[in-house]
Amino acid sequence: MYRRIHIMGASGAGTTTLGKALAARLPHVHLDSDDYFWEQKYTKQSVVAERLNKLQADMAQNEPWILSGAVCGWGDSLRDTFDLVVFLWIPEQVRLERLRAREYERYGDEGLPGGDKYEDVQEFMAWAALYDTAGPEVRSRTLHEEWMAGLSGDLLRLEGDLTVEERVEAVLQNLSRSS
Repeated sequence: MYRRIHIMGASGAGTTTLGKALAARLPHVHLDSDDYFWEQKYTKQSVVAERLNKLQADMAQNEPWILSGAVCGWGDSLRDTFDLVVFLWIPEQVRLERLRAREYERYGDEGLPGGDKYEDVQEFMAWAALYDTAGPEVRSRTLHEEWMAGLSGDLLRLEGDLTVEERVEAVLQNLSRSS
């Protein structure tokens, strides 16, 4: 069985949701890259060496684990650590709708025109909209494809607007084939 699983994809693709759902069904601990990337959630990034050291310590202490979120760039040294990488992709329109709903849930009216978080939300949404078209200079599909090309472990691609349960079942089927 895969003991070190990484789930990656665009912001809003459902990596954290799938990680939590799988951890509820497997003996794996769920870790999320956002918990290491941010010193203060969504406002101040942590120092790269500190986030990497903290993540590596948690990975060593909690195996088996599932890591959701992106580590491209700052976590490139982890690439050979993963037994299985699950790549999630959903159509841009669906993903951006999810993100708009998540941002409203997070900030409420403060994220709307005239609100204190409006500019932050607009900047984030513009960045997120680049995923399918940008080059490797930002978190994009191009960057993710290049990063995945260098994997030594297995890769499972789940593309399309699948439900969480459909994704869980696909990963579990992949795990049973590998046993």
